[in-house]
Amino acid sequence: MGLEFDSSPAAESVIVVMDANRSKVSGDALEWAIKHVVRRGYTVIVLGVFSDGCKKISSPSGTSCFPFRMWISLSSISVRIEYSGSVGQGDLVNSRELEDKIEKKREEYQRAFHPFYRKCSKNQVKLELKLAAGYDPRSITIDEAQQCNPRWIVLESQLKKYRVHIYRQVACNMAVMKGKGVATLMPSRAREQEEWPADRGAADNVDFEGSEPDQTVAQDAAAIWMPPTISESPCFYPLSCRDGFPRAFSLAELQLITNGFSAENLIGTFCTYEGICQDTPVLVKRYSANDDRFWSVLNILSRVRHRNILNLVGYCCTEASMFLLCDFPCSGTVEMNLLCDEAAKRLSWRRRWYIAMEIGIGIRYLHEECVDGPIADLSVCSSRIAFSEGYSAMLVIINTAKWLKDRIASEEDSPADSLSTEENKRILADIQGYGMFLVELITGKSAGLFQDQGGNDQSLIDWALPLLENGFISQVIDPRLVLVDASDSEVVNYMARAALLCLKNDTGRKFSISEVLALVRGHQLVASSP
Repeated sequence: MGLEFDSSPAAESVIVVMDANRSKVSGDALEWAIKHVVRRGYTVIVLGVFSDGCKKISSPSGTSCFPFRMWISLSSISVRIEYSGSVGQGDLVNSRELEDKIEKKREEYQRAFHPFYRKCSKNQVKLELKLAAGYDPRSITIDEAQQCNPRWIVLESQLKKYRVHIYRQVACNMAVMKGKGVATLMPSRAREQEEWPADRGAADNVDFEGSEPDQTVAQDAAAIWMPPTISESPCFYPLSCRDGFPRAFSLAELQLITNGFSAENLIGTFCTYEGICQDTPVLVKRYSANDDRFWSVLNILSRVRHRNILNLVGYCCTEASMFLLCDFPCSGTVEMNLLCDEAAKRLSWRRRWYIAMEIGIGIRYLHEECVDGPIADLSVCSSRIAFSEGYSAMLVIINTAKWLKDRIASEEDSPADSLSTEENKRILADIQGYGMFLVELITGKSAGLFQDQGGNDQSLIDWALPLLENGFISQVIDPRLVLVDASDSEVVNYMARAALLCLKNDTGRKFSISEVLALVRGHQLVASSP
């Protein structure tokens, strides 16, 4: 069906995703990409997506067309179309009519992008043009990214609502067009050092959705790590930190935020939805009207504010259901990242050490710094620790955390010493959970899924603890990472020492999370009497 040409991706590529439903083709996104992120030798793939499915391009019978992708040659009038799935004889007939229907769009794209083709050819940049219909814009973009492993994905402004979902599934930098010559940048979660548009004289044409590329210089291993400065882009700066939040929401607002609580926005099977509020991703969790957990969690989250805790954005109460809105952990949980080999490799030893300190600081805040008394029962583990878009670690305390004073007070007729013992047990349980999390970071394994990962009948702690006790750290550490230098070995040892203190305390004395955190930082434990 026309000229066959090689569409295999180059070593370095950039994908520019456009809304093919627009009545007028715009080259703004491609122009921005060529000016700011494309370099000599790159391949630029312009992907035009009929983002309304095939509502505007249907078969003669009026039904939606079957999925297809069309490669358009800019050096000639030839075209190649690839159909997905099973195509019957009737479909083949319709496909010819379908080609006639999209001919106009093909010609528009050829005319609009031919000047770019000439410019790219002069600069030794390969330009490919594709049209796709019958696909979800998110899935086709992610699929294209998996095939060519791009350096950048540039989204046309009309597709910005898909940016969060795509960003969570790809490992490259993203740019979302805001206007002609202006884009919002979402740094790669891999956070590689590379030349950024703002470093190429384009500082007035970009803002950062997330933190800038990691410029942290080597520090003393015992120093407290401070995260990179976060841009206050509306799309990145969490709602919980803005004026006017948390606040009450109406049910109509939640329906708008979650696209009518659509199945497409549902996360898992736990009545939790992904949504967009003020161009910012949020989580919306639904509770039944008689679920007492709602009031307990709302009471806690309304008083808690910390950068390493998933914070409250708002709430909604109706006769049938109640809802909590929280900031959205756009980069998934630690467990999700450890289970993926490529993501786990991006979590270097120093980054894992940073994560350990961030979560330790969050626990210390809940145990020791809350004005209304300690909060415990935190269920600390890799599946309950999430990453923000800026890659900061956040402890998710929804449904688990309790005011310690409220829980203890419910134990009627208990003597004072029993109350103190019960309080200590709950604090200790959180510290032991933190120790288990440190082991997860060291081993790269999920405690909850250890047996499924080849742990036989042992738990992660049963397997790792004896080896750590005997100093066989090399047999425990994540084999996907190498110890690059002495500083890597140091931070692994810091985490191992702290994990042993949390999980195997033979001294008979109680330890606070502050003391454990000091070990994580590399400080010596100060001895004191029980």
